[in-house]
Amino acid sequence: MIDRTGLAEFLRNRREALQPEDVGLPRGQRRRTNGLRREEVASLCHMSADYYSRLERERGPQPSHRMLAAIAQGLHLSIDERDHLFRLAGHNPPPRGVSNDHISPGLLRVLDRLDDTPAEIVTELGETLRQSPMGVALTGDTTRYAGPARSAGYRWFTDPAARRLYAPEEHAFLTRMYASGLRELVTLRGPDSRAARLAELLLARSEEFRRVWDDHEIGIRPHEVKHFVHPEVGALELNCQRLVDPGQAHSLLVYTAVPGSESYEKLQMLSVIGPQTLR
Repeated sequence: MIDRTGLAEFLRNRREALQPEDVGLPRGQRRRTNGLRREEVASLCHMSADYYSRLERERGPQPSHRMLAAIAQGLHLSIDERDHLFRLAGHNPPPRGVSNDHISPGLLRVLDRLDDTPAEIVTELGETLRQSPMGVALTGDTTRYAGPARSAGYRWFTDPAARRLYAPEEHAFLTRMYASGLRELVTLRGPDSRAARLAELLLARSEEFRRVWDDHEIGIRPHEVKHFVHPEVGALELNCQRLVDPGQAHSLLVYTAVPGSESYEKLQMLSVIGPQTLR
């Protein structure tokens, strides 16, 4: 059963504990509210301000799992705080583990400070959970996919459009890398894992995947330098740095160019063009 008073008090407490700079928002000069405003939290949670406000006022319908997950992420809750939120709302918390999509507050804080740099947070299956604005400008909104297509590796073998952003000379290597990485995950996570189900789907759908899967290659790691082909600015040579959250098997990928290089200048141009180019 939902604990409306406890839920409202917890939401207010966590909202007031957050400062705009904690979530990548500008502070402004006339701020009088302690912490974040309700409408700011609603925006971070991708819901209406009226819906969120009613929760803090002990009103409205019982929030769904989806709404609670969005609130937990928007308020930058820890995994323990997320579970507490679910229980207050009368739900069992989602299972923890490597298939969990809840991003740790620390990783989110880093991403929130990367507005001028292409960056994304991904799962071990290559599912994009969050992107910086420049990340969207570079690769498009890759959080929009559902089902198996959330995985970059799955799209690589099933959607020809997935290859257009990468230099043709990289395609053969990326094909081997995706198959190798998925094979390692299947062995690591077991035959009942999401990785195993993804491999089964690809074996049924892609002749190319079946061919490289049969090679049993292991240990093919991504190149540090990635070669993109952007529809607006052309070829980009970007270094990819990875920050790993081992507790939840998430990685923060940050893409940078060597200062003074042609790719560096193109990234500056891309920051002006903005995310709308790949919508």
